[in-house]
Amino acid sequence: MNILTGVGEVTFLWPTMLWLLLLAPLLVALYLWLLARRKKAALRYASLAMVGEALAAPRSIRRHVPALLLFLGLCAMLLAIARPHAVIMLPAHQQTVMLAMDASGSMRATDVKPNRLTAAQEAAKAFIAEQPRHVRIGIVAIAAAAAVVQSPTHNREDLFQAIDRFQLQRGSAIGSGLIISLATLLPDARIDVEQLVYGRASRWWLDSARKAGDGKAKPVAPGSHDAAAIVLISDGQSNVGPAPLEAAKLAAERGVKIFTVGLGTVQGTTLGFEGWSMRVRLDEDMLKKIAIMTGGDYFQAGNATDLKAIYRHLNVRLGLEKKRSTEVTAILVAIGAVLAAMGAMLSMFWFNRIL
Repeated sequence: MNILTGVGEVTFLWPTMLWLLLLAPLLVALYLWLLARRKKAALRYASLAMVGEALAAPRSIRRHVPALLLFLGLCAMLLAIARPHAVIMLPAHQQTVMLAMDASGSMRATDVKPNRLTAAQEAAKAFIAEQPRHVRIGIVAIAAAAAVVQSPTHNREDLFQAIDRFQLQRGSAIGSGLIISLATLLPDARIDVEQLVYGRASRWWLDSARKAGDGKAKPVAPGSHDAAAIVLISDGQSNVGPAPLEAAKLAAERGVKIFTVGLGTVQGTTLGFEGWSMRVRLDEDMLKKIAIMTGGDYFQAGNATDLKAIYRHLNVRLGLEKKRSTEVTAILVAIGAVLAAMGAMLSMFWFNRIL
């Protein structure tokens, strides 16, 4: 049975085996008895010079180092018998990452040099290049409408070309971009994109809903899906399509994290294009709420250098899961074996005997 008895952040699958640690005091007593016996033998049979050496030896700290190492090694092995679990950081198996990139007109702003779009494209390429080869990456472009410009793939060149083809358009539908990214990540999750984005239920979803009951997936803990993630690169301003927070809620219910990267500055700047002008600024509150709701993180990029640094940090975050209870029996056995071997080697080197 997988029943864990916990001690802080350390748990044991076989806690009853911890009784074996009572052997530790017996080992100490045995060692002291051997020392006393060796001293008596030296006093009985040795010359006066050897007597002095025998009496001085126990007082030498170095004399007890091999025994201490062997003792600690045996204790580690006894502890390993109880099959300990520890809460540690582990490599994640992030198999698919969707980059949802803002391609709205506000990306012309130059508060990130040379402009928001160019900086985002360069940083996205660096992010893709540093991902492990087994990770599939897809790209969704967000403007007045959102669309998959590259399905998840291992081919990095296809991803680079898709990024280079970005064309700026008016409007920003962040909610649509997140929903389409989520549907691409989870093709079997019965996410009705047409209903959520355009307000009309698709026929296949209605058929699926009839077979499954109400057609709704059972919510899971936010951030619990460790095989997929979404990285949203945007200034956070959305003016068309479904609300971004509703899309984030959908991702949270399916356990998918959304990491948000804010482009621009909070003060913003004024854009002028083809006879119109508008004030564009970074909506940090929106991006933070999206990240927090889904168990992800928010990063702010004030310039291209910051953006590249953020992507390097994202590589680490996407490569690690949150702390998880994992069996560490093998680690303790290895530590015990190394300590015991070190103790034996030092004893042979110093005293020409194991102990």
